[in-house]
Amino acid sequence: MPLQPSRPITVAIARSIDDVYAYAADPQRMAQWAAGLGSGLSSTDNPEVWTVETPAGQARVRFSPHNPYGVLDHWVTQPDGGEVYIPLRVVANGDGAEVTLTLFRLPEMDDAAFEADAAAVTHDLQTLKARLEG
Repeated sequence: MPLQPSRPITVAIARSIDDVYAYAADPQRMAQWAAGLGSGLSSTDNPEVWTVETPAGQARVRFSPHNPYGVLDHWVTQPDGGEVYIPLRVVANGDGAEVTLTLFRLPEMDDAAFEADAAAVTHDLQTLKARLEG
């Protein structure tokens, strides 16, 4: 597979890295800040795998195991079987935290779709910031 164009999208949050990681790593809270998850995730027998209803059908979301490194990567398996990798990190920034999602441009995306996706991710990270700082 050739390299995919990517864009890091970052937000600084005036809360401790531990607070940010704990909140962002909880799949049950993700729908509160990640609009793409619609009404939210449903748990499965595996604590690292969740499901979400999409307009195209049920998708699976697999999360990195909890870790002390701020890694919140996840993989979304679309109803058609395609998988999207979403790297997400929380790192210390002084007394606060920096959250960075690396957005990859999928092969089928045109410029407008990639920009719309980037805007949606930016909005989600700003919502996460508002929830944690509010």
